[in-house]
Amino acid sequence: MRKDITIEKFYRKDGERMNVSALSRQFNCCWLTMDKRIHPEKYKHERKRRIYTSILDEFKIIINQKLENDNIPATGIYYLLKSKYDYKGSYSTVKNYVSKHKKEIIKNLTIRFETIPGYQSQVDWKEKMTLKSRSGIEFQFNIFLMVCGYSRYKYIELTSDRSQQTLFKCMINSFLYFGGTTQEIIFDNMKTVVDHAKSDFKKVVINSKFNQFSKDALFTIFTCRSYRPETKGRVETLAKIMNRLKAFDGEFDGWDDLDKIVKDLMHELNYAEKSQATNEIPFQRMEKEKEYLIPVNIDLLKTYINTQITYKVSKESMIKYKGKKYSVPTYYVGKSLSVKEDDEFISIYYNTNFVCCYNKNTAKRFNYKKDDYLDILQKSAYTDKTIEEIAQISLNNLSSLNDINIEEE
Repeated sequence: MRKDITIEKFYRKDGERMNVSALSRQFNCCWLTMDKRIHPEKYKHERKRRIYTSILDEFKIIINQKLENDNIPATGIYYLLKSKYDYKGSYSTVKNYVSKHKKEIIKNLTIRFETIPGYQSQVDWKEKMTLKSRSGIEFQFNIFLMVCGYSRYKYIELTSDRSQQTLFKCMINSFLYFGGTTQEIIFDNMKTVVDHAKSDFKKVVINSKFNQFSKDALFTIFTCRSYRPETKGRVETLAKIMNRLKAFDGEFDGWDDLDKIVKDLMHELNYAEKSQATNEIPFQRMEKEKEYLIPVNIDLLKTYINTQITYKVSKESMIKYKGKKYSVPTYYVGKSLSVKEDDEFISIYYNTNFVCCYNKNTAKRFNYKKDDYLDILQKSAYTDKTIEEIAQISLNNLSSLNDINIEEE
């Protein structure tokens, strides 16, 4: 812009303004340049923003509904739009939009789950871990996991199954350990919490018994979907930490010793190690979070637990108890039996009727009563042989097996 054209030069000595043509000749410039200097308001205009459009614009409401309610993958949405809504665009356009929108959903949920003290905790299982004891007996077990969202204070428990009874027991133990419960607890779609037969992607139906348990325990159930891992990332991180137990393969002496190892790990995580997320020891933050936990009526919750846990007899006429299997007479196949244990023996009952007992200290991975073992073989593999013939065959086989224990009646 020319700096020699100033507003004082637009006027004659008598005060009248010179016309545009005269001024342009005087300054040797285009009349339009001069007119812009004299009447700048005539040339002011707002810059128009470019409006970007997409071939997906008219379909975005449909796509968003499918992602929010049904978790439909991009391929499914593409074929829906193509076949039902006359979409003419490419699959990659749909895929890019779906990917971006899912990230927004996850981001919003992640913000939601950055919790305040006492608001939220997360529950999950570390499933079907397998370790061998010093004597070579293989133990398959599960670890119940629960994490308080604010403090990262953890409760973990060794279990032999993942039944609803076991879930109730573990949660009651966690409430005792924490000193209460959080307002909300997050679960995945585990069958002990969600009634899968009545649920779909649009609506999750909570198991009626577990729903009543949550009301009596004064917490709200929240279930997360599989493609949104951030909603229960704390407990999934804890599940990965449980891989530390693999170091004890061949380094423990049975179920009780393994249970102690799990408890020691829990103490280490809560009282010695700093959380990577908070850079604090969980116990220190738990001192603050405890003030916000909801007190729980433990006596009321204990009514959800049978005083005597039962074990269903498998088709092989055995029950599984603390990682080992014990035979019972084939008459009990399909029935539920209970177990009582003392320092020396494991006793098995049907209702109040005694069935058999095993020496706890000599138990191996598979434990049989001699008569049960022969009866099982006859009914499963040697239907054409006599008991005497089967006995001789079994004696030959047993000499090569280290994980089987046969007891006399």
